[in-house]
Amino acid sequence: MSVESATPAPAAPGSGPLRTPPLVRGAVPVLGHAWHLVRDPLGFLSALRDHGDLVRIRLGPRTAYAVCDPELVGAMLKRPEFIVGGPLWDTLEVLLGKGVATSNGKLHRRQRRMMQPAFRPERIADYAKVMEEEARATAARWRPGATVDVSAEMFRTAVRIVSRSLLEVDSIGEKADRIADSLHTVFQGLYRRMVLSVGPLYRVPTPANRRFENALADLHALVDEIVRERRTAGPGGPQDLLAELLRARDDSGEPLTDQEIHDHVVSLVVAGAENVASTLAWTFHLLAEHPEQERRLVEEVNSVAGDRAITFADLGSLPHLRNVITEAMRIRPAAWIFTRRSVTEAELGGYRIPAGADIVYSVYAMQRDPRSFERHLEFDPDRWLPERAQDVPEFAMMPFSVGNRKCPGDHFSLAELALILGTVVPRWHLAPVAETDTGTRVGITLHPKRLVLRAEPR
Repeated sequence: MSVESATPAPAAPGSGPLRTPPLVRGAVPVLGHAWHLVRDPLGFLSALRDHGDLVRIRLGPRTAYAVCDPELVGAMLKRPEFIVGGPLWDTLEVLLGKGVATSNGKLHRRQRRMMQPAFRPERIADYAKVMEEEARATAARWRPGATVDVSAEMFRTAVRIVSRSLLEVDSIGEKADRIADSLHTVFQGLYRRMVLSVGPLYRVPTPANRRFENALADLHALVDEIVRERRTAGPGGPQDLLAELLRARDDSGEPLTDQEIHDHVVSLVVAGAENVASTLAWTFHLLAEHPEQERRLVEEVNSVAGDRAITFADLGSLPHLRNVITEAMRIRPAAWIFTRRSVTEAELGGYRIPAGADIVYSVYAMQRDPRSFERHLEFDPDRWLPERAQDVPEFAMMPFSVGNRKCPGDHFSLAELALILGTVVPRWHLAPVAETDTGTRVGITLHPKRLVLRAEPR
């Protein structure tokens, strides 16, 4: 789908030299540009760059501002006038509550400071033992010639890793499978709720709405069960993220409330499962399409680990594995659309942004921008070799965001991705079969529509 020409609007009264961003044509009655965001969101957002660094679009009755230039996005993310808010976060709040992902200002700083100890480098090494175990268990489950639903497999593996690492209670194995089922259903329903401002329709008891509400309720109940189980166990238990949250105190000596702990747990499980699973699925797909890159990865792992499975200690010796992951996150990002909200009237790139405005940006569009990346649609892990990576513009690649909103679990996720890929790929070649549909399933995150691959032992 192409975007029609953007028409400049007149300068706002009293705005001085600041310009009003152009309004993109092509809005339909009632829905505005939300119609395009439902029909072809990736094409629509990618095409906006051709009409300006910052443009206006209509999402139902609301006007939103789309930032298309990486430098402007980076500037926005570092400025206090623009906070976490807007359609994405308004929608996600029903899932994430007021945890570290959705809070702002002093509350966000307090929450982030209190959970940061759980992600110290030495703690990642402890969590890696669980990652290694689950990666090996995943590779051991498959049988020669069997077909594997890779998206489903990676999702369950990622949920088990984040659950066992960060929430180590006796019943976590059974709860991890229930969390996976609930999250799968919830994520299916979130994207349209973000794009279409028709809240009353979601209260109609249709089968899809009932499935969503039931899965959401089950997920929140599961998290409450996990927190209660740990509190009942008392001190002396596992030293995981949940333990850090339960004993954390702020500068005034106050602990986190039960609701804050609940919301943090949900935020981290969601991010640690959904984003990692999507990245893994896309990486297996990309390696199946690029056998030379797969061969190089296998040779590198075998040169370091020989016949054994890799460990966390090996990761620093596997640069091609790291570059494969980085390039997969560039060309096939899991989290792809984000929103912010302006708290005051602000200037961005010479344009006027009014107070209370919703602002949209897409890392999918930015990370596939030919102005930033040579052969932008080509899967090329070598673009992240030091001598080439230095040419990538700042903020053109931001899989974990920047500034004080940078994901606190970035090193956790990178270690998890590397250990799973570095364990599975040297053991199994995954070949496409007829049932595979590698089109993109668009939701809050991006997944292959149906990634079914045949496991062939090496």
